[in-house]
Amino acid sequence: MPRPIRVTVDPAAFRANYLRAKAAAPASRAWAVIKADAYGHGLLRCAKAAAPVADGFAMLDFAEAEALRAAGIDHPLLMLEGAFDAADTRLAGRLRLGLTVHDREQIRMLETESLDQPIEVFLKLNTGMNRLGFAPEQALALVSRLKGARNVANVTLMTHFARADDEAGIATQLARFDAACDSLNLPHSVANSAAILRFPEAARDWVRPGIMLYGGSPMPALASAESLGLRPAMHFESRLIAVQSLSPGEAVGYGGRFVAERPTRVGIVACGYADGYPRHAPTGTPILVAGRRTQTLGRVSMDMLACDITDIPDAAVGAEVVLWGRGLPADEVAAAAGTISYELFCAIAKRVPVSVTEAP
Repeated sequence: MPRPIRVTVDPAAFRANYLRAKAAAPASRAWAVIKADAYGHGLLRCAKAAAPVADGFAMLDFAEAEALRAAGIDHPLLMLEGAFDAADTRLAGRLRLGLTVHDREQIRMLETESLDQPIEVFLKLNTGMNRLGFAPEQALALVSRLKGARNVANVTLMTHFARADDEAGIATQLARFDAACDSLNLPHSVANSAAILRFPEAARDWVRPGIMLYGGSPMPALASAESLGLRPAMHFESRLIAVQSLSPGEAVGYGGRFVAERPTRVGIVACGYADGYPRHAPTGTPILVAGRRTQTLGRVSMDMLACDITDIPDAAVGAEVVLWGRGLPADEVAAAAGTISYELFCAIAKRVPVSVTEAP
């Protein structure tokens, strides 16, 4: 029989979460961000689920854009890091891809390459994230240059917030953006998931929901996904494959990181870091066994992890285990492991079988 571990993706939850983003920004169009194979949920699976309601899709990889077009997805597509070379620029013209522009070489390619048709351009301004983009003070000159490029159909102004999810908020960045852009009379795209839900003033012409589409909270320190009306789109589960009994003073796992202080029943789960579970998750990371919340014990191994089933007397070999998903938010597991749900979703290994269903 196959190893008892699997991921279940719920396309209906993805679609519902997209509609939640739309409801929070009703006057805006929304790019469904499906980069990184839709955060590990499956590019085509998520795109097809949202296609009936989506305004457009945003990603990084040009091969993913080609896959969407080959699958019949005719929606607007936005490449969030723009073209990496001239071939990408030409491909954008052939496939009708919108390009983010954050570098002068990308503008030069739009001016000099021969494209099948003019394309949509999103001019990225660096208002404080300090990763990609031009200084806002350059916006006027750059817009003028882009409008003069024969391969540019329309220009939208965009930026990305660094702290929309914490107490600092977006005020400083948004003020800098507006000071440079308000006189240009062009569409804006500034809001990520956290800004969509926290700051209505950021809901401009286009918004860009990402993690919220997958049922993760974009601000887990402030609000749970459930409280935000989001549904988990990924359910990661396994089963117990062994049960051990520890006496006080006995340890479990590599390095003996967990030492029992009382008689302890230990469940061994068919899941490890080779499946995508975070190796750095410490003792105490939440887990569900037979529908009851408990905790992991000791160090995560390549193929197995241990959990405490002392107070779950009916837990035996074959008992269902939820690593994250329905009943156990990925944000909680991520917080215990010192990471974020984005990383958990993207880390699911290829060896883990994936099924598709709609959650009850």
